[in-house]
Amino acid sequence: MDNTNAMRAFAALSQNTRLNAFLMLVEYAPEGLPAGELAEKLDVPCNTLSTHLRSLQEAGLVDSRRDSRQIIYRAKVDQIDALAKFLMKRCCGGNGKRCAQGRKA
Repeated sequence: MDNTNAMRAFAALSQNTRLNAFLMLVEYAPEGLPAGELAEKLDVPCNTLSTHLRSLQEAGLVDSRRDSRQIIYRAKVDQIDALAKFLMKRCCGGNGKRCAQGRKA
């Protein structure tokens, strides 16, 4: 992951409804949730949630698939991993062993 993609991800997650939607989709990974069910669980109107889910998709954090009449949204777990690695790659001057020792303390 590069700086541009990380900034897109952080921008998408910096809004409360999007962050809550993303966290719920992470909880339901890898199966995901239908858009209507997600809207109901978050107590957000479907059209509002649709806008937020589009932002998460554009940031590469969420994908969707059609299942009959429903659209199922899923968190892209590989992107979560890439974002975490992006944040940690400079940890302790890039010395992973030093970082691991610091976490044990």
